[in-house]
Amino acid sequence: MADLDRTRAEQRAPTADDIVAIGEAILQDLPAPFRELIAHVPIRVQDWPDEATLDALEIEDPLDLTGLYAAVPIGERDGLGLPPAEPEMILLYRLPILFEWCERGCTLEEVVFDVLTHEIGHHFGMDEETVLRMEGRGDDEEP
Repeated sequence: MADLDRTRAEQRAPTADDIVAIGEAILQDLPAPFRELIAHVPIRVQDWPDEATLDALEIEDPLDLTGLYAAVPIGERDGLGLPPAEPEMILLYRLPILFEWCERGCTLEEVVFDVLTHEIGHHFGMDEETVLRMEGRGDDEEP
């Protein structure tokens, strides 16, 4: 029992830096054309989405938001001819990601991959319905 207690004591929840490192490794593994289009977009990790973000997206439970692409998508921005008003970034929310990781029983890398590629879809201009269909989770998919 002492070995089990020591093992638990040595374990720690993945930090924001751990999740950023996983995200950056995933970006490096993307095919070159995609990697080049997303290379300038930083990944930021926060423990939770803030209330203003949840309100704007009409999300009641903060566990329902694991990531957010914050900027104007590429296709919409190109037509404006102006630089982005705010810096582009992909936000990953650590505690909702960790909760999903525990619920799914897969690797943390799989969860971060799923969240990150979902947000990259938004970067390329896909709406939520299109991204979910791409992931096989759209309305016209059988559960």
